[in-house]
Amino acid sequence: ALKPDGVFMSNGPADPSGLQRIEVRGEIWAFEVAADDASRTRGLGGRESLPPGQGMLFVFPELGVRRFWMYDCLMPIDLVFLDDLGTITAVHEMPFEPPRAEGETENEYAARLPRYSSRFPVRFALEFPAGTIDRLGLEPNTRIELDAGRLKSLAR
Repeated sequence: ALKPDGVFMSNGPADPSGLQRIEVRGEIWAFEVAADDASRTRGLGGRESLPPGQGMLFVFPELGVRRFWMYDCLMPIDLVFLDDLGTITAVHEMPFEPPRAEGETENEYAARLPRYSSRFPVRFALEFPAGTIDRLGLEPNTRIELDAGRLKSLAR
């Protein structure tokens, strides 16, 4: 539930499936956790859809300005960056980008993909199905309550 100070509450640790459950604007979301280099690099790449109410939570071992892209992503994605306290620093609606074309080199493909910046140092990022940012009214300076200490301990 949204507290009067604009904080969104989390309902705690991961469930038995390994998904992290977080309440955002009164909705319980189940996030797959990407907490190491391999899972953060892969992200949602290669997937064509997300189950309803699910997304991906990226956890980084240190604060830093982050840039995401739609490398090998087969669906549009909404992206929310969060600082150490769970405060949103930036939101982005990332449209589907055409896949690497026949004859297009890896470097050409990578160079044409837009980058989406956190603008400020962040520890976390949330990816949602397209349309979630608008539907839930997510915007910078809003806080999402996370068990930040536990999540930070997962980062590799």
